Amino acid sequence: MTTTAQRTWPTEAQHTPQPAPVAPPAHDLLDTLESESIHIIREVVAELERPVLLFSGGKDSVVMLHLAAKAMWPARIPFPVLHVDTGHNFPEVLAYRDATVERLGIELRVASVQDYLDDGRLKERADGTRNPLQTMPLLDAIEEHRFDGVFGGGRRDEDKARAKERVVSLRDSFGQWDPKNQRPELWRLYNTRHRPGEHVRVFPLSNWTELDVWRYIAREGIELPGLYYAHEREVFERDGMLLTPGPWTTPRANEQVSTRMVRYRTVGDMSCTGAVESVAVDVEDVIAEVAATTITERGATRADDRLSEAAMEDRKKEGYF
Repeated sequence: MTTTAQRTWPTEAQHTPQPAPVAPPAHDLLDTLESESIHIIREVVAELERPVLLFSGGKDSVVMLHLAAKAMWPARIPFPVLHVDTGHNFPEVLAYRDATVERLGIELRVASVQDYLDDGRLKERADGTRNPLQTMPLLDAIEEHRFDGVFGGGRRDEDKARAKERVVSLRDSFGQWDPKNQRPELWRLYNTRHRPGEHVRVFPLSNWTELDVWRYIAREGIELPGLYYAHEREVFERDGMLLTPGPWTTPRANEQVSTRMVRYRTVGDMSCTGAVESVAVDVEDVIAEVAATTITERGATRADDRLSEAAMEDRKKEGYF
């Protein structure tokens, strides 16, 4: 006897058209960079005992601190920040630095170049520039506080020496860097192992560009010192840079002081950091300006990086940032 399988009729619900699946939100470049940086920060905090973050109040260190806060959320940042103060920093940036660490409830430690000049451990340079004098106070602070991991805001697009750096970069017991003897970082595997007396420098923004940083600042609504935006300022021109007259940068007889609309792309030592003429008064204006430029901010506005073709690499070998 042949039997016929029972037929199943479609229900009313099955006849009703179903809405198309909603595509997940696009994962853009900033999401990728943010995720990578947060991963780096978490890995280092998990593996090392005494990390510290270099924080000057400059835009890169501000973004790095913002990423650290996100990485540790909902807890507070569990490590201190360190500023190597040249004594020639912009007052606006120091005020921003102090307000930021107070808002986040984190510990600020300061290594002062002026202290080293006062007791004779360092001598003032003939050109008055103090950025190259930061190395000794930095290394001494690392040794004194036994920091084994130092977060820095260096990016590959700033200088060819920084382009050679690994994300996690070993420093020997003298704090020095050997660019010819670096560890591989295949498949984003970061090696933080080090012997007693050594430490690692860690660069969470290594794969970011200046434009990425500014786009992220806009997306996250990150506040910056006002120096980064165009404002009227008295300046004079020297060696193609616009410097602010003051106790550390006195105009020479042939250098005329004038008032111009300028902004700073980087905010280092006042004696060697120049402004650029600009009408970029807000973050969107700055993004458009940076997107059009062909010169890095350090190459355009930092006299200490013009001392020689390999100025940055020479200082990094000695232990600089």
